[in-house]
Amino acid sequence: MSIIQNKKAFYDYFIEDKYEAGVVFEGWEVKSIRAGRVQLKEAYVIVRKSELYLIGCHISPLSTASTHINPDPIRTRKLLLHAEEIKRLIGKAERAGYTLVPLDMHYKAGKIKLEIGLAKGKKQHDKRESEKEKEWTRDRQRLLRMK
Repeated sequence: MSIIQNKKAFYDYFIEDKYEAGVVFEGWEVKSIRAGRVQLKEAYVIVRKSELYLIGCHISPLSTASTHINPDPIRTRKLLLHAEEIKRLIGKAERAGYTLVPLDMHYKAGKIKLEIGLAKGKKQHDKRESEKEKEWTRDRQRLLRMK
């Protein structure tokens, strides 16, 4: 079951591969995510010391958060993957023009997982072309329904 999707990533990038990763959360973050107070629009994934980190994911703390902690809504969160997957991702991401972007946050077996994608940036004309294709598909479906 999907919690939130990063639709902007599909607009700005060509997604080549998808990977599922666990994320290290604090308790208040899990409660906020379950309440739907998370945003992936400005988030991205970086590599530091052969580990992957999620940066820019905004999780708004609930008003009922504990008083003895100081919640940081945009803190850096570590991503959990197998070592072989991390090595493969680092090798692919270091090629020219490639980056790692978060695509979807969802539940899997009671745990919160993050789907990240190996992406290549789109140029402005690519964005226009994909928008035209999307509109044509929508119009074609509409025409077929009318018949």
